[in-house]
Amino acid sequence: MSAHTATTVWRISPALVAALDAHLGPPVDGYVNGTQTWLTDTGPGAVTLEWRLHPVSGFRPPAGIGPYELWDEVTGQLAAGADPASLPLGGERRPLTSLWDGLECYAVDEPVEPAPLTAAATATLALAPDASGLVDHARIGSTWERSRGAVSIVALLLEELQAPIGGAPREP
Repeated sequence: MSAHTATTVWRISPALVAALDAHLGPPVDGYVNGTQTWLTDTGPGAVTLEWRLHPVSGFRPPAGIGPYELWDEVTGQLAAGADPASLPLGGERRPLTSLWDGLECYAVDEPVEPAPLTAAATATLALAPDASGLVDHARIGSTWERSRGAVSIVALLLEELQAPIGGAPREP
C-alpha cells in the first residue's frame, strides 16, 4: 500500500474564496488553528472528497472572531467589495493572505489516481488547481506538528508536487 495520496492544491486568492463560497457553501467545520473543511460526494465514482483550506504558518485569528465565524466574516467582507489586502475582521484589518495559504482536496478513505481526482475537483469547484499529484500526508502532517504550526502545509504540499511556491502553476 502506498504512503502517497492523490491531492490537488490551489493557492489562496479572492477567486478561490468566491469559488468555494459559490460551489461548496459554508464549511462543515472550522478549527481553532484556522483550517476550514468541506466534504462533498463529487469524487470519481461519487467518492467523498475532503476540502481543507489550510491556515498560514503561525496562524493567529483576527481579534474577536472565532473559528466558526471566520469564514462568514471573510466571505461577507469580500462580497461587500472589501479590499482583500485589508479586510475589516473583528477589531483589526487583515489581508486574506494572513489567514490561509491555500486549499487542498483529496479523497477520503478511497484510493484515487491524481488525474481523475483533478478532473472531479476542477468540475466541483469550477476552478482548476495550481498543482496536483501524489503527496506523503504522514510526512507533511508530522512536519507541521513538530513545528507546532510554524510551517505552511500548502508550501509543503507544493514542494512535494514540485510547483513553484510563489509563482505560476507548473505545466502539467
